[in-house]
Amino acid sequence: MKLTQRRGNEGIAEISNNKIEVRLDLLPDAKVGDYVIVHAGFAIQKLDEDEAEETLKLFREIAEQSYQL
Repeated sequence: MKLTQRRGNEGIAEISNNKIEVRLDLLPDAKVGDYVIVHAGFAIQKLDEDEAEETLKLFREIAEQSYQL
């Protein structure tokens, strides 16, 4: 997900026009524009943009294959 807002240890992350509130306690250096992996409402890892785009591409391919079943 892409971090679009930050206020202290809370932020808003977005993917496919879906926004969720996330806690940033585990990534104190995360800034707006960073891509993060979110689990259970917590941003747990930062990704660089290329890595994030590749991961999103793989998720889309998996979703497309699931619909074909």
